[in-house]
Amino acid sequence: MDQDTLRELLEAVARGEKTTEAAIAHLKRLPFGDIGEAKIDHHRALRCGFAEVVLCEGKSASQVRSIAREILEHGDVFLGTRASAGQFQKVAQVASDARYFEEPRILLVDRRGERPQLGHIVIATGGTADFPVAEEAAISAEVMGNRVTRLYDVGVAGVHRVLAHSELLQEATVVIVVAGMEGALPSLVTGLVSCPVVAVPTSVGYGASFGGIAALLGMLNACASGMAVVNIDNGFGAASIASRINQSVHRA
Repeated sequence: MDQDTLRELLEAVARGEKTTEAAIAHLKRLPFGDIGEAKIDHHRALRCGFAEVVLCEGKSASQVRSIAREILEHGDVFLGTRASAGQFQKVAQVASDARYFEEPRILLVDRRGERPQLGHIVIATGGTADFPVAEEAAISAEVMGNRVTRLYDVGVAGVHRVLAHSELLQEATVVIVVAGMEGALPSLVTGLVSCPVVAVPTSVGYGASFGGIAALLGMLNACASGMAVVNIDNGFGAASIASRINQSVHRA
């Protein structure tokens, strides 16, 4: 249950459309729902501003379906990361409006209708191969209520590509920079903007990149100030941080 849903529940009681007993019964299902194999945190939106997001990787398709059903019985949005096509097919059995984004592996059900998108998060990538991680970040950030601009394939091998968009970068509230190989792009971008930068190392690169460890270490050792670093390929984690920064500014 998010804050808007809670407000609607209280207003329904005030108007006499719902009894106090019915409202209490509804709230008794909080703060979490125990479905045996998982405990769903229905208070997450009230505490953190967005409903619980499910890491689908490592879960069976039936488990993801059960979790999605429980979340959607008490809310209007289900966001699953690292999801498979098989998990999507199972969720579609209980939510015909489910959508699957194949490359970023995002599973989404969003029944909230049109909602305002706040602020401005720019997502930049070093190369096209970083697209899946960047899209995980972009879709997650959009679902969380942020306005997102994609700026893909602007890596340091052709530095003029990112410099051509310096005005756009400077307009952002937060910039997420996704890069593999040596991971140099976030440091460059951080030196161009006054807003916070969230750096995402990806596992893209040849053998000595060690599956993204070279990019991760490069970003952690960057000399540019104002940059935070998340784990390898963690587009969702970057979106979560960027969303909190962006919305703390534009909801203040």
